[in-house]
Amino acid sequence: MSPEVPYCRSLSTPIVQFSPPLSPEAQQNLAICYKYCRGRKKMNINVRKLIPAVIMILSSFSIIRFLLITFFTTSSSSPPLPALPTILRHTDAPGSSTNQPKTSANAIMLTEKEFQLLSTLVAHKAPCNLLIFGLEPQYLYLSQINAGGTTIFIEDDIKKLRTIKANSNSTQAFKVGYNIPGKEAYKLLKHARKNPACVPSSGLLQVSKCRLQLTNLPQEVYQHKWDVIVVDGPSGNTPEAPGRMETIYTASILARAGNMTDVAIHDVNRMIEKWFSWEFLCDENLVSSKGKLWIFRIRGQLNSTTFCPAKTAVIE
Repeated sequence: MSPEVPYCRSLSTPIVQFSPPLSPEAQQNLAICYKYCRGRKKMNINVRKLIPAVIMILSSFSIIRFLLITFFTTSSSSPPLPALPTILRHTDAPGSSTNQPKTSANAIMLTEKEFQLLSTLVAHKAPCNLLIFGLEPQYLYLSQINAGGTTIFIEDDIKKLRTIKANSNSTQAFKVGYNIPGKEAYKLLKHARKNPACVPSSGLLQVSKCRLQLTNLPQEVYQHKWDVIVVDGPSGNTPEAPGRMETIYTASILARAGNMTDVAIHDVNRMIEKWFSWEFLCDENLVSSKGKLWIFRIRGQLNSTTFCPAKTAVIE
């Protein structure tokens, strides 16, 4: 009996079973899928390589921006305030209180544009004679701009004056007291319109009988012909506090005693500053303004009998 032989496939018979041939459409789709997957793989590899480069670029921009901010902040910092001579005299108004006026915590300083307008005016005329009613830190820069000229500050707050140190003989500051509260403004305006002593040609300022005229100023104020006068004092921040009626009126008289004087009035949004500027400096003389700052140009008219010839308003 012959031995049993296990069943074996013929060597010519393939073990692997082949799939049926693909249709032309399937072959095209397969090629597209292969290209897409291959491109996507390359794209993922490229994005990963770009991430460190992007981080480095953003970091560089941040460092450059920080350096620029630091540079401009340092370069635009304000220079130290110029010092002024020590005060040697006090010229308080007769009957004024010995108590020092309180500075309002809400006192409004000049805005950047207002100060730019005023400093440009002073720089254009410098060196010149500059008179300032009110001593604020911003105005100390005006004396620096007016190097070579004469600058005089009139201030009623002794605390502000004590912070000043001697520096230049051409810049001085004096304490002058005021004793007329702002609530008396309307009465004083009627007084000035009816009293002949208040007209521009009334005589020497030191002996004027007009209630609005400041007769207690230092002699230096009366002796100079002023090119620029700034009125930003006294504070006038409450009805009981001294108002700026006297300083605006006196500035108008001093301006008419010169050849041509620019008078700057600050806080013209307030009633007293606006009323008295219109009355004694005249709206036809207004040459420029910015915010709450008005600048009037007054030509010498000390022989005139009226402040504003074009004005016909009368108080009943």
